[in-house]
Amino acid sequence: MREIFTGLPWWVKWIAVPVIALVVFGGLIATVVGFVIGLLFKLLLFVALVGGLIYVVRKFMTGSSSRSDW
Repeated sequence: MREIFTGLPWWVKWIAVPVIALVVFGGLIATVVGFVIGLLFKLLLFVALVGGLIYVVRKFMTGSSSRSDW
């Protein structure tokens, strides 16, 4: 592989080849990145909902126990 790139100018190695790779694999890269971002968003939403549920349950439990002490 190094022998192929040895005789080529720098702009072919550092500009043309990555651009061609993005054109060919761009859809696949966008799909993978979209999937990962969607998964992270769902994970963050899950953590926020579980945290909110725990907060509400603890608030309710402390409120009901203080009322039962009277």
